[in-house]
Amino acid sequence: MIIAVFMLLINPFVLHAQSVKVCGSCSLTSISEAISVANAHDTVYVNEGEYFEFDILIDKPITLKGLHYPVIDGQQKGSILKIAADSVSIFGFKFRNVGFSHIDEFAAIHVSNSQHFHVEDNSLEAVFFGILIERARYGTINNNTVSGDANKEFYSGNGVHAWHSSNLFISGNRLEGVRDGIYLEFVDSSQVVDNVSQHNIRYGLHFMFSNHNDYEQNEFINNGAGVAVMFSKFIKMKENRFYQNWGTSSFGLLLKEIYDAEITGNIFEENTIGIQVDGSSRLNYTANDFIGNGWAVKIAGGCYSNVFTGNNFTVNSFDISYKSKINDNKFEGNYWSSYSGYDLNKDGIGDVPYYPVKLFSHIVNQSPESIVLIRSLLIDILNFSEKVAPVFTPVDLVDQKPKMRLIK
Repeated sequence: MIIAVFMLLINPFVLHAQSVKVCGSCSLTSISEAISVANAHDTVYVNEGEYFEFDILIDKPITLKGLHYPVIDGQQKGSILKIAADSVSIFGFKFRNVGFSHIDEFAAIHVSNSQHFHVEDNSLEAVFFGILIERARYGTINNNTVSGDANKEFYSGNGVHAWHSSNLFISGNRLEGVRDGIYLEFVDSSQVVDNVSQHNIRYGLHFMFSNHNDYEQNEFINNGAGVAVMFSKFIKMKENRFYQNWGTSSFGLLLKEIYDAEITGNIFEENTIGIQVDGSSRLNYTANDFIGNGWAVKIAGGCYSNVFTGNNFTVNSFDISYKSKINDNKFEGNYWSSYSGYDLNKDGIGDVPYYPVKLFSHIVNQSPESIVLIRSLLIDILNFSEKVAPVFTPVDLVDQKPKMRLIK
């Protein structure tokens, strides 16, 4: 009794919150109509069935809950549902057939100027944009499936698209067949966790000008170009998997103008380029696995005070590509499967330093067609001569303490 009274005191809406029901045989057969008659903090229950509606507006704090996954079909006429109030929750629907436009960003769910919103456990099919979020805060986007049939960037939108927002929690979603699985621009203090983004036209994840964010335990598989991270700082990328992002200009992870980031415990497997880095400084790469990539790490200019330690470089065609003769980055205590040194004192650390940049990597950067010679004796001789007397590769880019065994 005391607990019940206390709950009423801290949440006076409990006193008058009610439920509204929508179904084919109910007095209310339209979702839009049910929302219009509902009071603030009511719950609108929608029975299973098909509802052919678009431009549904939620302008008050309510919960919209689907029973047995009712379908809301937008008939390709525009956006399906717009949230324009605080404290709105959407659970358990199938959204289908979002409209297409070269001017408007039509979405299955459009969140605008909202706080404390929840979009959970929904299926979004045949979308232009899936979930579009603008100028919103403290939102949860959890356990949704977003799919499109995009075949060109120009004719497709993004799965989850957020702009000028903060404190978002994007987790457990599956995204495929769109332009970018997840796109964030000017989005701060947010978390992207345990999502699977695959078979998208451009990027599995793409974010710009977005600071103080965490990306953990996501999978980015067979996208046009993996993940692009641009013009951001204070980023943590931990225990993600970048897999089979192949193409002439593809990569698992692109870092451009990134500062003060932690890249830890990730797996980069079978990508054209595992990580491509350009103009990024003060990054720590720790305990990552680079397996069977074309290039494990490709570093362009303007990269300073970066540290690579405790990483595994296993059967990559090239471990490191480096375009400058001057090195201000540290490589120490990594495992290199192509290392051929020895360990006389059996301490697990190679007695001979390892130089991960090969001359042939430099040649391929200048003349990509020369890659056909990668297994030839000539290339072995060239790499050996450069190792003895470096001319084209930075002599100070060296791992003085290479590990003899795979780091676990």
